[in-house]
Amino acid sequence: MTRHKSFKNRIRARMEKTGESYTTARRQLTVRANAAGSEPSATRPAPAQPSPATGATGQTARISDALVRDRTGRGWDEWFALLDAWGATGRTHTEIARWLVTTHEVSGWWAQSVTVGYEQTRGLRAPGQRRGGDFSAAGSRTVGVPVQRLFDAFADDALRRRWLPDAAVRVRTSTPARTFRADWGDGPTRIVVGFAAVDAAKSRVSVQHEKLTGAEQAAELKAYWRDRLAALKELLEDR
Repeated sequence: MTRHKSFKNRIRARMEKTGESYTTARRQLTVRANAAGSEPSATRPAPAQPSPATGATGQTARISDALVRDRTGRGWDEWFALLDAWGATGRTHTEIARWLVTTHEVSGWWAQSVTVGYEQTRGLRAPGQRRGGDFSAAGSRTVGVPVQRLFDAFADDALRRRWLPDAAVRVRTSTPARTFRADWGDGPTRIVVGFAAVDAAKSRVSVQHEKLTGAEQAAELKAYWRDRLAALKELLEDR
């Protein structure tokens, strides 16, 4: 009883410090204790986390181990072992991604991808869920046009309506050929779009639809962006 009460006090202390929910704070403390090789002071141990090879979900199912290894130099299991040793379960999303960039020279987009895969596999977030507890939906596509043309497909109202009809988009900020941020519809959600040149005639767009209400909306918008980015690719490559 004393150990259980002590653990609950640690959870509440973390909640006050981080603003996390009780469930999130408990999970973080449990995962950290397991990573350190000790049992948390709770009545029920945390379930074992699946490895990418045996229980792939979310990011690790969407991005193959071979592709991660080709683009970053390591596969999922190797990255997870390094991150565990570094103590990543007790770090924020930003800290993990920054460590991958600065210490291991992983490019920005891939650092984010590895970080999300790690967080999902270690139970720090569900697929589609952000570390703060809210949900998001993501989509990406490589298109056979220069990066400026791909950016224009979002920034130019007339061109955007050709592949994204009936979508009320209110632009917040944009940087040509790099980023595009906008409020979506009449609700609280928003999109954050990034662009990267693959070569002179090919570029990649990544869309993050944020501030969603839950996993169901995230799944719906993930399917929506998969469809719309396919329409965008068809439009631009047919020109």
